Amino acid sequence: MAARNRLIALAMSAALSLAVSGCASQEPAATQPTAGGSAAPATIKEGLKIAFLPKQVNNPYFDASDNKGGKVAVEEFKGVYSQTGPSEASPSAQVSYINTLSQQGTDVIVVSANDKDAICGALQEARTAGAKVVTYDSDTNPSCRDAFINQASAEGIAASQIKLISEAVGADGGEIAILSATANATNQNAWIEMMKTELAKPENSKLKLVDTVYGDDDDQKSFQETQGLLAKHPNLKGIISPTTVGVAAAARYLSTSEYKGKVQLTGLGTPNQMREYVKNDTVKSFALWNPSDLGYLAAYTGGALASGMITGKEGEKFTAGKLGEYTIGKDGTVLLGDPFVFTKDNIDDFDF
Repeated sequence: MAARNRLIALAMSAALSLAVSGCASQEPAATQPTAGGSAAPATIKEGLKIAFLPKQVNNPYFDASDNKGGKVAVEEFKGVYSQTGPSEASPSAQVSYINTLSQQGTDVIVVSANDKDAICGALQEARTAGAKVVTYDSDTNPSCRDAFINQASAEGIAASQIKLISEAVGADGGEIAILSATANATNQNAWIEMMKTELAKPENSKLKLVDTVYGDDDDQKSFQETQGLLAKHPNLKGIISPTTVGVAAAARYLSTSEYKGKVQLTGLGTPNQMREYVKNDTVKSFALWNPSDLGYLAAYTGGALASGMITGKEGEKFTAGKLGEYTIGKDGTVLLGDPFVFTKDNIDDFDF
């Protein structure tokens, strides 16, 4: 209950827009001694230019993470926030945006990678030019950035997704399929591999993964892929869609089809997207972290990096505003927390 109340409070807080006025101070940030005796800034510099580059713009998930999370954080430490990016999620679509941000002298680029390799060259050039790079939601190769904000561990997400579809399908199990985002999405592929590990466990032996398809985080394509799965696999009992665009599109199709109540659906979605489908019994439950908290944490991490408070090394600690203290883990990873399960009983407690 405490965890639920904390998430409610954070979601409400992150939805507020904080008005910040005045010019950035030119005074140097206060410093504090480090363990090695050298001085490191104690606060984030004012006036930092923090740019968010999601997989695609006009995506409800990234609207929440960036505009309701990252923007709030940047305004709190008196930086300059912006969001830019492609309208379609494809491996190379983000490269030109990274180049432009670098040329504009952006201090921090916060990016959710459509491909872990395709944008590395551009990111390295941006870092050489002086930008700090923070990945969030979907990582690049660790050598291409300074820190990665992981929304939840791959193991935790996979276990949650398999547990939810197992409960929805029932004790008899049956055939299930996965509707993913893009075939190159680092996070999606990691989760899918861990789901296969979960399915290999004895307690999940009655579930059989028969197909994995890709909707490319496009609403219409995800809708069509859902149709295709049901036509191809007439005995399908459940679909897992670990992407906010995909799970909403699949729910929309199932809700008006003959498969409603017969084929179960779970995945990763936002309450506002999924409320209708949970209430009309198309979906029993789904999961997600708070995306606004993810963007908020990414912004504070970038601000701390650009201010010299941290370098991205394992074991370093920093404070991310209202979220409190975080410790950098292996390969510069910062873990937000565990996924939260939304049901008919609690979905109206959230608005994002």
